[in-house]
Amino acid sequence: MKYYLIAGEASGDLHGSNLVKALKKQDNQAQFQFWGGDLMAQELGKPRKHIQDLAFMGFYEVVKNLPTILNNIKFCKTDILQFAPDVLILIDYPGFNLRIAKWAKTMGIQVFYYISPQLWAWHSSRAKTIKACVDRMYVILPFEKEFYKKYQLEVDFVGHPLLDVVEGISYQKADGFNLPPKAKTIALLPGSRKQEIKKMLTEMLAMVSKFADYHFVIAGAPSIEMTVYEEIINDFFKDKGIPKNLRILQNQTHFLLRNSYAALVTSGTATLETALFEVPQIVCYKGNALSFLLARQLVNVEYISLVNLIAEKEVVKELIQKELNPDNLKVELIKILDLEFRNQMIESYQEVKKKLGGVGASERAAKLMVDRL
Repeated sequence: MKYYLIAGEASGDLHGSNLVKALKKQDNQAQFQFWGGDLMAQELGKPRKHIQDLAFMGFYEVVKNLPTILNNIKFCKTDILQFAPDVLILIDYPGFNLRIAKWAKTMGIQVFYYISPQLWAWHSSRAKTIKACVDRMYVILPFEKEFYKKYQLEVDFVGHPLLDVVEGISYQKADGFNLPPKAKTIALLPGSRKQEIKKMLTEMLAMVSKFADYHFVIAGAPSIEMTVYEEIINDFFKDKGIPKNLRILQNQTHFLLRNSYAALVTSGTATLETALFEVPQIVCYKGNALSFLLARQLVNVEYISLVNLIAEKEVVKELIQKELNPDNLKVELIKILDLEFRNQMIESYQEVKKKLGGVGASERAAKLMVDRL
């Protein structure tokens, strides 16, 4: 079979790479063409488009980069036709992927969607689009199956692939990087896109000097150059000098989480990753003011972090927009460093894990896909 996969973000690249491994086991004649990042590239070679050229976040950023996005859509359609796949597998990334799904349906190309867009949060009407142009949906969050039932759409819940990722991360040293003791390590996860990293890391760095007894380690995203982080750090500490308790660990986020005592995490998949590693965390988000104002009018959910959404209660503190400031961060960080508070949060994490199903999500998804084909 010939498979054309499209992932447009770091989390999609991670899950796409594991899906590809599983598809290879199920189909030893498999041929692939893909859009993705470095992890998928390790399995399949050079992508047709790399995720670092695709990550546009928020209303303003999308409008500003509209010519690039339209060119990408045009290229994608041509490339799919030239490859002539048996199936198009779309991985999250809805703004782009749903456009391609609509077009693919008109061309008679079979479409699978792995990892649902967060339609339960906003743009619920897009479920009708999925029903019209997606042949089968494979979801990874337990409440998504019930959500799609409202639209008379049967989907497969395969479990969450992050459970498999977490199982495979060791406590051992990363190459050339010795982490401080776990009890003294605080991870900073500022995101995977340049524009959000600049906003979020600037907020997080305010804690470094306030908690001098701890070591702060920044999780460098795989597709972001080290210089991006260094420029932000140099600018933030230009009048004080860079603290000795601050370091950057590039492309080793899961290893860092495995060895961290607490974390400040930008809202997104990373919040769930952090929970699965049982690291107490504060969820942070600050975006373009106009984009946030518009999004707030459209969002249908009470929380922004996957941890709280799955738990259906506040397990982790969310500091959003104006609430994300040094005073609030300090208060909440003191809390998650407290043993009793930490134990309560970790206990709630266990409940979240149970709801996500067992390990083997990628294998289940791949088998269902190949059997259907």
